[in-house]
Amino acid sequence: MLQNAGGRRIALIINEFGDLGVDGDILKGCGDETCSDDDVMELSNGCICCTVADDFVPTMEKLLSRETPPDHIVIETSGLALPQPLVRAFNWPEISTRVTVDGVVTVVDGKAVTEGRFAHNVAAVDAQRALDENLDHETPLSELFEDQIACADMIVINKSDLMEEDETQALLGRLKAESRPSVQVVKTSMGKLPVDVLLGQGIAAEKDLAARHEVHHHHHHDDDHEEGDHHSDDDHDHHHDHDHDDFESFVVTLPQLTDAATFCTKVSEVIRTHDILRLKGFAAVEGKPMRLTLQAVGPRIDSYFDRPISAGEPRETRLVVIGQAGMDRKAIETALGA
Repeated sequence: MLQNAGGRRIALIINEFGDLGVDGDILKGCGDETCSDDDVMELSNGCICCTVADDFVPTMEKLLSRETPPDHIVIETSGLALPQPLVRAFNWPEISTRVTVDGVVTVVDGKAVTEGRFAHNVAAVDAQRALDENLDHETPLSELFEDQIACADMIVINKSDLMEEDETQALLGRLKAESRPSVQVVKTSMGKLPVDVLLGQGIAAEKDLAARHEVHHHHHHDDDHEEGDHHSDDDHDHHHDHDHDDFESFVVTLPQLTDAATFCTKVSEVIRTHDILRLKGFAAVEGKPMRLTLQAVGPRIDSYFDRPISAGEPRETRLVVIGQAGMDRKAIETALGA
């Protein structure tokens, strides 16, 4: 993601358990001129949600107060932590007016889950859990996995290259059934996802905690710091090539619209039918001098008039469609143009 930032300023907060800050060391050695050692701040004293006041909020304030503040802050929990308490922390008054939770992405080790496990090496994960005295070591990984699915806005099935196609489809179906409505489930290998798919979900998860409550009751300060699903360090590969074979995008050009609201309803239907991840673009509307901007994440669509259409500009509709490889481009174009 950092290698494909496309000019965006991305801050990364890494939440490690145990003594060995592997991810931090990998990133510090990334050699990217836009990423100096000073730009890596690591929270190393256990779970973020246990240290909100002492550690997490001050780190957020420090990032937001920089001369060039980040466009996006990506918080990568270790996979041994529940997202819910962390999302809740964004309602703290020090940061609630300055930042919002764009979306919660849960990464699933597809190969392990298909084989009935919740990590590629359960014994290693349990050993890692034992290193942190703050953690509840009694809760089975299966329950923590379910709680991370319950909180997700997007679920990424990683390591799909190690799975048979029918296994992948079965897991896709299962996770869609177990997650909340309109949660996007995508598959990939080597953790490769277009940045446009990951960022800019605009969900404001901290305003929606009731819908993503923990399925299981966990002890220790009501509901804090449990372990969940995992992705190991090799999941977010830092040295493979970064083409995105699992995803594709194309542009659809249509005439100007006669009615914006009707078109938005139709777009939402097309997105649901064809499992489109993102759709964005601009449109001219009959009789309107302003350009209409459209942005869709899954079936949720935002539209607004942003600026006057200039004299030489064609009065047309141009939309970029982003989805998993193998989308039926012709059917999508036909449906949007109908």
